[in-house]
Amino acid sequence: MRHEAIDTTLAGHQERPYSPSWRIDWLVSDILVMTKRNLLRYVRLPQLLVFSTIQPVMFVLLFAFVFGGAISTPGVDYINFLIPGILIQSVVFGSSMTSVGLAEDLNKGMIDRFRSLPMARVAVIAGRTLADTTRNTFVIFLMIGVGMLIGFRYQDGILKALAAVALVVLFGFALSWISALIGLVTRTPETANVAGFIWVFPLVFASSVFVPVETMPSWLQTFAEVQPISVTADTVRSLMLGWPVENLWYMLAWMAGILVVFVPLSIWKYRRLT
Repeated sequence: MRHEAIDTTLAGHQERPYSPSWRIDWLVSDILVMTKRNLLRYVRLPQLLVFSTIQPVMFVLLFAFVFGGAISTPGVDYINFLIPGILIQSVVFGSSMTSVGLAEDLNKGMIDRFRSLPMARVAVIAGRTLADTTRNTFVIFLMIGVGMLIGFRYQDGILKALAAVALVVLFGFALSWISALIGLVTRTPETANVAGFIWVFPLVFASSVFVPVETMPSWLQTFAEVQPISVTADTVRSLMLGWPVENLWYMLAWMAGILVVFVPLSIWKYRRLT
């Protein structure tokens, strides 16, 4: 990794006088600086962004044209059923980049460089999650564009569609904090990459992302109906297709619960490491 841009970006913090109580503007400034530092990596390594978007595009095309004919979704075209779920799947898989990025910084000694600066420790993790959320936002709009090229259409106006996109982005942000903790625990990119996918695969495929929950065995339906990915997919799908929105508060409760649990845990683990 090149360090010149990082050194230039963070140089202004070296002259900041230390204060035991961080002012809000300093905290925001630290987080924005770390977010910019992480986004610069995509500028310097555009192939990283390209390859991270190929996978969701492949999922869209495979499920739409290979499996779509075999999947029954009464009352709605499968492509309209699929795209909202694909948006959720994209941010869920994309959130694993947070664990890999933090583990890579730990493995390469970048965290030690950050320790030498009088900066808020939460900024390192928050900057990573915000950068990955920015990347997820780009992927979301790319997936919507691909979906519209192969037949996807909003059914209830642009405002509800934008609200659905906002919820997808927030859900991905919440999941990034789970991945942040995984990255801090594993500490190596290879382990973080494996560990980051172990927990998301069962949740994604045992959900309403790709198929209606009603098609699953009864014992699996109970789990699939209440788990956060299904709840989020159903909410986003309802907003985009004009269906009654029944799970919004459950989705918000899941996101709030994830943040309440994993933000403090991630910060605690980061402090223990440094």
